[in-house]
Amino acid sequence: MSAASRLQSEDQFMCSICLEVFTDPVSTSCGHNFCRTCITQYWDSNVLCVCPLCNEMFCTRPELKVNRLLSEMAAEFRQSTKNKARRTSEEPAAKPGEVQCDVCTGPKLKAIKSCLRCEASYCQTHLEPHLTTAPLKSHQLIHPVDNLVDRMCKNHKKPLELFCRTDQTFVCLICPVLDHKNHMLIPLKNEHEGKKAELEKTVAKIKQKIQQTCLKIQEMKQSAKVSREAADRKKAEGLQIFTTLKQQVEDIQADFMETVEEKQKSTQKQAEDFIKELQQELSQLTVVADEGEKLLLSEDHLHLLQSFSSINVPTTKDWTQVRVHQRSHEGSLEKAVAQLEKTISKEVKKLLKVELKRIQQFAVDVTLDPDTAHPKLILSDDEKQVHLGDVWKNLPDKPQRFDPCPFVLGKQSFSYRIFYFEVQVKGKTAWDLGVTRETSKRKGDISMRPQHGYWTVMLRNGNKFSARDDPRVPLSLKSKPEKVGVFVDFNKGLVSFYDVDAAALIYSFTGCFFTHKLLPFFYPSLNDGGRNSAPLIISAVSHTG
Repeated sequence: MSAASRLQSEDQFMCSICLEVFTDPVSTSCGHNFCRTCITQYWDSNVLCVCPLCNEMFCTRPELKVNRLLSEMAAEFRQSTKNKARRTSEEPAAKPGEVQCDVCTGPKLKAIKSCLRCEASYCQTHLEPHLTTAPLKSHQLIHPVDNLVDRMCKNHKKPLELFCRTDQTFVCLICPVLDHKNHMLIPLKNEHEGKKAELEKTVAKIKQKIQQTCLKIQEMKQSAKVSREAADRKKAEGLQIFTTLKQQVEDIQADFMETVEEKQKSTQKQAEDFIKELQQELSQLTVVADEGEKLLLSEDHLHLLQSFSSINVPTTKDWTQVRVHQRSHEGSLEKAVAQLEKTISKEVKKLLKVELKRIQQFAVDVTLDPDTAHPKLILSDDEKQVHLGDVWKNLPDKPQRFDPCPFVLGKQSFSYRIFYFEVQVKGKTAWDLGVTRETSKRKGDISMRPQHGYWTVMLRNGNKFSARDDPRVPLSLKSKPEKVGVFVDFNKGLVSFYDVDAAALIYSFTGCFFTHKLLPFFYPSLNDGGRNSAPLIISAVSHTG
């Protein structure tokens, strides 16, 4: 320990003349110490040489001797004071909400430690005694806290250093003797380690949940972004198609109006020509009629007889069969509507092609599941084709196998996603296709309705299509599909069927509620005397152009 640290106050290092820390201290013969400059100036200004402290008089000016020990101690004290001032100026002041030093008398500095024994918090400067003085080194220091009183035993005013597992409370070292006899007591450190390990697991779980939540948020944002982009593309496609439709409708309307107007102009011109000719005949007849009336009024017999021969009825056209040719407008409107229907059908087909191309991006690989196939069904080696045979194969009667209905399911199940697959039905006169719940009925009579977990369309007798909705919906198709696409969107509750080659929608089940995984469903139907022996073939999806 340094000499300066052993001194009790800075008064011992102050010159009694200048009241500052000694500079070049010297001692008089009476034993008192002064700065060399201070005592020299003091004696120079007085007639007598006396000690400023004890008033001892010297006959001659004493010889001043340097006090080396005091000089060293004063220098060390001066440096210590400078270091202390520098540390104090460098230490941060306590901000709102931070623990303040309980010792600082000026601006409260930020505490860096709290002492449980002293029940006080200290900044760096005022903590030094706890780090250097032996009796204080044994005190328990912790991170600075405001509630030191809560860390003391209310009964014994001692630090809480033990944890009572029996009563699940904190106690001091005196409590076990008086209030917690025979209780399970452990040091706070041990309980802290156990709880810390438990807390670490909890924090790890929370962080995992945070990570999962963040990923879910990112997933939602990405889904929203993809949805927004898809919506923008769809709007752009729709706008292009509807703009084209609008222009074509306007063109058809203009053509229709022009055609009707031309017919009307032709009829109008013919009528005007006839009227002009009739007016000419009318003028001639009027002149002759006037002359005849004049003769009728004449009493001159000779004049009437002489003029009678000049009164002749003009030759005119026989107008009894002449009619204005009414150019028929019938069919003009029907023709325009038919052209409009053809145009709209063409544009709708374009739109459906775009939609089909979009959903084909969700194509999945589907294979047939032999464990679900009825014993009469024959599956290809690659499990992509199925048709009905004549022989009942001896197969294990598994719970998932259909019996007596000759059905088979896809091996892959799907849930909470969008998926699409295609099946070739070329050459068949009857079939059923669609999806069904993983938990749907497999044995006995099966009601193939959505409420029983089946969403399918069917063909019978070569040309009778229907959707097995409730009630069954007959379907009128312009062409017989050779390849059928099946599309499912869990989120939208949608099951749609497409004629792939025609890019035409066959039927959609909407408002579906899926509570289980879905499996592709296939029924090749009966052979019908060989007319329906062609297999159902799961096709690789080739994106439409």
